[in-house]
Amino acid sequence: MSESSNKKEIESLIYLLDDPDPEVQTGVQKRFREIGEHAVPLLDQYRSETVRSSEKESISEIIYQITFNNILDEFSSIVEQGVSNRRQLEYALLTLSKFGNPTLRAQDYQKKLDKLSSQIGSEIAYTPSITEKMQILLQYVFRELRFRGDSTEYHHPDNAYLDRVIDRRKGLPIMLSAVVMFLGRRLNLPFYGVNMPIHFMLMYKTHNQDILIDPFDGGTIVTYNQCCYFLKKNGIEPRQEHLEKADEAEILVRCIRNLKHSYAKNGNEQRVDGLQKLLQIAELRG
Repeated sequence: MSESSNKKEIESLIYLLDDPDPEVQTGVQKRFREIGEHAVPLLDQYRSETVRSSEKESISEIIYQITFNNILDEFSSIVEQGVSNRRQLEYALLTLSKFGNPTLRAQDYQKKLDKLSSQIGSEIAYTPSITEKMQILLQYVFRELRFRGDSTEYHHPDNAYLDRVIDRRKGLPIMLSAVVMFLGRRLNLPFYGVNMPIHFMLMYKTHNQDILIDPFDGGTIVTYNQCCYFLKKNGIEPRQEHLEKADEAEILVRCIRNLKHSYAKNGNEQRVDGLQKLLQIAELRG
């Protein structure tokens, strides 16, 4: 089939998405799966142009069905190679973002993070105090760039995808932490994650202390006693490992669980099933 005739068929199938007949809908979806990846660019273009939310959702689900196996293979390959540092975690989370945005190009968001870090790179470099360097980055992320927690729609999937958190500048504690960690990596600053139950935290490791930071509260520094009080208040007996630096593989698993929970809240069983497959891969090989 020529490129022009293929394009015409895809456009015709897109228009048939409005057909109320369930059999027509089933046939359209089947044909899109047969065409495969070739249909994605046109589908994505039409999705960005349409103003109808129901149509956007239908097209998103079709793109998801077409691309899921490839995303699964790519994610599996990344996990198999290992997720044991911040660079590898960043790439794994951007690949996970393709689960929600299959046409995403990871390098585009790596460049966005490069650009953000370059804006304060010289200030960080010329500040001798390691603690002041920490304060400069936290001030930059949470005050100047205005990254913040989304308490209004906490469980929305947008808050759990790294690309959308970077674009919208709001999200879950773990994703806000990821942004700081990845900027910190570019600036040689020791920001890491803390896999505390219920509420993910940041850690800044100096030669003589580990500083805990709440990313959901504008980068506020908190004490270990405050964290223990929070855990006890929520029915959890604090343990030492709750407030230690987390492995990157553990962080990836928690990110997938957050996404799975978000889609479960929305009743999207197809996405929940897909995320369960990703979770099994991450837990098995992490």
